[in-house]
Amino acid sequence: MASQKAGSLWLAANFELTNYRITHRSYIGTRDKIELAHDSSIEQTYGPKYAPKTDTAMGHLEFMLKYDDLNLDLLAAVFRKLEEQELLNYIYESPSGRYSRRIGYLYEWLTNRKLKITHEVSGNYTDLLDTERYLTGKIIKNARWRINDNLLGVPAFCPIIRKTQALKVLLAKDIRNEIQGLKNDYSPEIFQRASQYLYRKETRSSYEIESEKPSPDRVDRFITILYQAGKQPFSDVMAEQNLTFLQNAIVDPRYAQPGFRDFQNYIGQTNYRGEEIYHYVCPPPNMVGSLMTGLTATEEKTLGTPEVARAAIIAFGFVFIHPFLDGNGRIHRFLIHDILTRDGLAEQGLIIPVSAHMLQNMAAYDTVLEDYSKPLMQRVRFSISANGDLSIDNPDDVSPYFRYPDLTMQSEYLAKTIFSTIQEDLFEELFFLERYDELKKELQQLIDMPDKRLSDVIMYLHQNKGIFPNRRKKQFEEITEPEFEAIESIYSEIFSR
Repeated sequence: MASQKAGSLWLAANFELTNYRITHRSYIGTRDKIELAHDSSIEQTYGPKYAPKTDTAMGHLEFMLKYDDLNLDLLAAVFRKLEEQELLNYIYESPSGRYSRRIGYLYEWLTNRKLKITHEVSGNYTDLLDTERYLTGKIIKNARWRINDNLLGVPAFCPIIRKTQALKVLLAKDIRNEIQGLKNDYSPEIFQRASQYLYRKETRSSYEIESEKPSPDRVDRFITILYQAGKQPFSDVMAEQNLTFLQNAIVDPRYAQPGFRDFQNYIGQTNYRGEEIYHYVCPPPNMVGSLMTGLTATEEKTLGTPEVARAAIIAFGFVFIHPFLDGNGRIHRFLIHDILTRDGLAEQGLIIPVSAHMLQNMAAYDTVLEDYSKPLMQRVRFSISANGDLSIDNPDDVSPYFRYPDLTMQSEYLAKTIFSTIQEDLFEELFFLERYDELKKELQQLIDMPDKRLSDVIMYLHQNKGIFPNRRKKQFEEITEPEFEAIESIYSEIFSR
């Protein structure tokens, strides 16, 4: 027989919900089969014994919770269309059943409507999320449904992070041990100098990602901001007044804002014909305040969750909310450092230069941003007024997408980026500084030149991978060709160790 849709797929088809992202697509067929789809989603066929007890919305809701990935965005849409009496009838059949209680709790949580249940709910408390399948947050006990709410967030903002095999492997890596290994290999003085340089490198990289070249005073302001990471209570960091202060400090004064935006914005570009191309339509302005409040509450709910996942939730959550016209990307990357420092993964005064690594791998960074924006752009409907203002035509359809993002890929990306940054960028800077000191000492013995001249020689030499560029030699007419050869030989000997 032909395979039949089940769970999330059945619900989407039955309630005519199009363009919803479903990361685990289930079918009922004659034999078990599992495949990886072209969009990296899982397509799984189950044998007949797994078929829902009833071919109804409630039967497929229960199947979804058992076998599919939890999709709060889709679930919110289903609950908007589901007849409440159908849900009550399902609960009455088994008021103390685990799935009855989970579905009842999620219905009230997502709709903010209280069900008129008349049957007593009993039984042991049960976790809302399976800790084997999802990253979970602090437990809030709900006596009404006897549910342990271990979601990562609150109704105003709640991400889902699936424990994919890739994420499990990444979270198992001991980042603290990697950092400690570097501290054991290099002197405190070298470590301090590297950190000072990397704060400046991180700042310039963060601006360069946005294709901006900041003035020296804006660079200094951003470095000062980075040094404050993790020092304030998080609720103070996320207060509108404080974030507005940050935004004003890091952007061109012409684009400083008085607070969170009260207008609809988007991310796009203009093509050579003068046509606007829309890459991402941001949440409508009337959602920004509650989303930001929810994001702040999510930081509290995720205390104890792996640090890199918390950093992904807060930083990517912020940039997708996009509360300002300009500066969102730089604040997003500052928040990564804030959480990593706050959670003790990076101690005060040590920065993990993620922006520098992102800049060198922009395709991967763009992909992880598009992983969130592209599904939305297939679903959102918007209009452009005569004066060019954009407005969302289907806010009820897309608001749950903003509130309940799946940040699995973003967590995988950030975990990978942080680990690679430590192994590559941080290591390379420590390695260079240690060799730099030795090289400078050796070259000073070869030619007793002024310190500035010596530093320039080393800079050109290093930029050209140990070969002094011919076009620069005329700037150093006092150095002979045999001396240039000796300089290159010393460099090669020191840096090849």
